[in-house]
Amino acid sequence: MSTCRAIIRTSFSFVESKFYFLPSKSFLSLSLRSQKPGPISPYSVRTRQYGSVQAAISLENGNNLIDDENDTPSKDNVEKLLTNPDDVTQFMKMERSCMVNDGVGSMESLSNKRWFPYLDRYKCGDVYLSSSEVVEALSPYLMEERKERFVNVVKNRSYSVCLVVEGLSDFGNVSATFRSADALGVQSVHVVSCDSSKRYRENRHVSMGAEKWLDIELWDAPRECFNVLRSRGYRIATTHVGMDAISVYDMDWSCPTAIVVGNENRGVSDEALSLSDLRCSIPMKGMVDSFNVSVAAGILMHHAVCDRATRLVGCNGDLTSEEKQILLAEFSLRHSKSAISIVHEYAKRKETTHMPKL
Repeated sequence: MSTCRAIIRTSFSFVESKFYFLPSKSFLSLSLRSQKPGPISPYSVRTRQYGSVQAAISLENGNNLIDDENDTPSKDNVEKLLTNPDDVTQFMKMERSCMVNDGVGSMESLSNKRWFPYLDRYKCGDVYLSSSEVVEALSPYLMEERKERFVNVVKNRSYSVCLVVEGLSDFGNVSATFRSADALGVQSVHVVSCDSSKRYRENRHVSMGAEKWLDIELWDAPRECFNVLRSRGYRIATTHVGMDAISVYDMDWSCPTAIVVGNENRGVSDEALSLSDLRCSIPMKGMVDSFNVSVAAGILMHHAVCDRATRLVGCNGDLTSEEKQILLAEFSLRHSKSAISIVHEYAKRKETTHMPKL
């Protein structure tokens, strides 16, 4: 028994000494500043690798574009984004194309022209910047890893397939479709609500912030949405469980297509079905005859992306070099709230440099 007590006393004294003599410098502050060289501690915090000296300086001065986590919209902000068409328009930074009648400008022919929504210019007061100038202005403030991520994402983006969600009542499903669209490279998403006073709220925990990187457009009725999509060169494919529905595996997805999914209980509305160009379905092998709407949207987009990759060049992304550069500038502007002020400062310097001398 005395031996046991001796062992216990020894064990506790060892624990006490371990805590008592633990060096205070082991408890490093949770700072993004690089730590001074020294012995490695089990409590050390991994520091960031800055893409450039300017990036490190901007972080110390509070103009942090290194990480956009603090600048991502809160739940309330995202809800406001999806309930106000004006906010959605402001969310897109580069100037929008007016070659279709989408409420912005006059309608022009889209013959032999694939739809792309942006122009190669960004307005800063009285000065216009090109996409390359926007990228040049923001490049020093972005980590190399982030810039590489943007390039890879843009490479796989496409406007040839877009998603339309109509009449969904579960905002979690809307958020899940956003997340799937972003993950699969589908850049354009349309939200149709038959009642503008009951537009959808967004659940940030479901979407994982995907809405920040998508082009989201809001519509009050299917007809309005479909008319614009057709003017942009899309065919309208509504999901439907019926004898007249074509299997998604028999469709040629190389043709620009708008995929329409409907309400969780009623499915796509009769109005949307009557206005569509074709009806499609996912073959079911079980006892139930339908998927959850967000699951169905994910399967449809995934198959469309895979089919396009098989039929085309092995990649869903089909943007031209110029379009990739413009979308890269768009992503850079969306990256952080500080991006806008940085680009405006760049534009001021550019304007001053080009002012004629008296």
